[in-house]
Amino acid sequence: MVAVTHSVSQSSSTLSAAQLLCEGVSAEDARRVTDALDWAQTLYGDRCLGTHEPIWQHALGMSLIAASLRLDADSRIAALCFALGDVLVDPLDRIAERCGEGVSRLVGGLQKLNGLRVVTRLTSSASAPEIRAQTEVLRKMLLAMVEDIRVVLLRVASRTQTLRYFTDHPGTLRESIARESMDIYAPLANRLGIWQLKWELEDLSFRFLEPDTYKRIAKMLDERRVEREQFIIDAVARLKQEVEEIGVKAEVYGRPKHIYSIYNKMRAKRLDFSQIYDVRALRVLVREVKDCYAVLGIVHQIWTPIPKEFDDYISMPKGNNYQSLHTAVYAGDGRAVEVQIRTYDMHNHAELGVAAHWRYKEGSGASNSDYDQKIALLRSLLSWRDEVTDAADWVEQFKLASLNDTIYVLTPQGRVIDLARGATPVDFAYRLHTDLGHRCRGAKVNGQLVTLNTPLHSGQTVEIMSAKEGGPSRDWLNPLQGYVQTTRARQKIKQYFSALEDEELRLRGRAAVTKEIQREAHGQVNIEDLAVRMGFKTADALFLAVARGEVGPRAIQVALRGGVDEDAVREAPEVVIGQSHSGDAGDTVLIVGVGKLMTSLARCCKPAPPDAIQGYVTRGRGVSIHRIECPDFQALLREHPERLIAAQWGESGSPAEKAVFPVDLVVHAMDRQGLLRDISEVLSREKLNVIAVNTLSRKGSARMRFTIEVQNVVQIQRAFSLIGEIKDVTDVERG
Repeated sequence: MVAVTHSVSQSSSTLSAAQLLCEGVSAEDARRVTDALDWAQTLYGDRCLGTHEPIWQHALGMSLIAASLRLDADSRIAALCFALGDVLVDPLDRIAERCGEGVSRLVGGLQKLNGLRVVTRLTSSASAPEIRAQTEVLRKMLLAMVEDIRVVLLRVASRTQTLRYFTDHPGTLRESIARESMDIYAPLANRLGIWQLKWELEDLSFRFLEPDTYKRIAKMLDERRVEREQFIIDAVARLKQEVEEIGVKAEVYGRPKHIYSIYNKMRAKRLDFSQIYDVRALRVLVREVKDCYAVLGIVHQIWTPIPKEFDDYISMPKGNNYQSLHTAVYAGDGRAVEVQIRTYDMHNHAELGVAAHWRYKEGSGASNSDYDQKIALLRSLLSWRDEVTDAADWVEQFKLASLNDTIYVLTPQGRVIDLARGATPVDFAYRLHTDLGHRCRGAKVNGQLVTLNTPLHSGQTVEIMSAKEGGPSRDWLNPLQGYVQTTRARQKIKQYFSALEDEELRLRGRAAVTKEIQREAHGQVNIEDLAVRMGFKTADALFLAVARGEVGPRAIQVALRGGVDEDAVREAPEVVIGQSHSGDAGDTVLIVGVGKLMTSLARCCKPAPPDAIQGYVTRGRGVSIHRIECPDFQALLREHPERLIAAQWGESGSPAEKAVFPVDLVVHAMDRQGLLRDISEVLSREKLNVIAVNTLSRKGSARMRFTIEVQNVVQIQRAFSLIGEIKDVTDVERG
């Protein structure tokens, strides 16, 4: 008898669920839904998920949530079939045969996202900043890994159903899943505008994570949610009637604030519960700005304004251009209500534009405009999905908004790494650590060996096999072989080989300096002191300059004898990052009244056309060309004015037009990570060859000297302007 009663009750329940699942779809789609309902229930049987929830119960609850979101029949069926991979052979093919290709693709997308469940729980051992960064990457990854936004909606529905199950069935996973829901899924629901699931995810997660606080706030809300919702219904009806009487067309709606939101405001603003005036809230949307103020007058007329609780963000918008009128009032029974009034344009900007609610609520910091635009489009698609009769057209529109410029791959430990689309295992290795990139010799993707130039895809797990020592291959820089796609990896490889070349130059320069020391019989000389005496900060800098031919044997001889060649280098760069293409000044400078004199551009001031220049006759090295305002040049003239000689740049059409000249740019800035990279990118975009960089950081300030090659001062001035616009740069000047 008991068994029969249970069977009848179960049948009745299933019939009711079937009716709910078929609401809002065509008769043909309703037939498909009920067929899938019977098929899935039979296949699942008594199987359970890892949370111990019966799979059938979860599938049915998930599908009912999809129906409440008014998703299409394919989405509801996909929810019912989400776990058939555990009970069928070739599940996606079987689902396609029984329910259609569209359902099969959705289930395949869900399986891909479900594979991230373990990954999203691995951030608990990291530091707080690492957790925040990783969860943000995971949120983006969830969107980037799917070609259909319905997959994300179904994943959020699945998580909501899991939390509902935990309400009556506590388990060991409840707290970790609640934390994951708070970090990942509630913000996703918020960003995508699924409000009815957002507050439920937050409230249930909060209830499991902070049960005592949850109960305390719930008790302070001395009315049940149903009563609060009825209060909102009555308030909306009254305000609508009053607004219609003054001839203003308005949309009025509201909902009671949920418990987690109340807790957040109390904590953030350090308020007592009695000071929270937006436990109940209304929003009014009108067509014109003047209507906002007309509605405000009505609100203050029918209800009592609360002092100091009015904000006019229309006449004084927030920094993100958010506009709205905010006021709080006491209703007739003494209960507080918050009312927001704005135009439709203001509302669209607040919900879909740069002032989107999720940005300042979640504290995302600096924005990524491309990502924000795509999120805005996704939310727009969701907001008008009910108006689209062709589901295929809706899916195609979503694909246009797909986050396809970034891929998200996993380390074997579960850390998510974001890379540019097309990135390879070599890019991945350099993204993790420069040394790992240098020693990279092989890779496994999802446990399978792959070549190092294999393009990676979102969701893959990548493991790098490395040698104990060694360096990269020069073949990795060959664009035709496709080993490297990211700028970071390419720069690290170039720096490695540049360092090797520098080491070879240092050895060559050391040998040359040692030879001159021996020739001059100064075997006991301190090379570091010699380098400083010649204007270099270190002996290595001297060796590099000698190997490159910037310092000749005579300069070393003069220094060893206790003098300093007036044309010796005053300051040499510590880090050389490029090879100079500039030659001497023989074809670019004309010496007035004298022909065919050997000339060279002074290293102390590095003149370039059309700088005003003059020549200084050196001993044995021809004429050194200086900028007139060069301090060193002025000092030399005071000692030997007779050596001055007039000079000018070559005429138009001369080789000077094609020549390049080394010029020093000195950048002063507030030190931060990535500053050198940002400046280097500007110089690269301007196609200015960087010969050397010398950086010095002290007490939060940075001084960087770049030696670049230019054809004229116009290029220098443009570089000045662009570098000056970089964040934290305070000044740019000629060296």
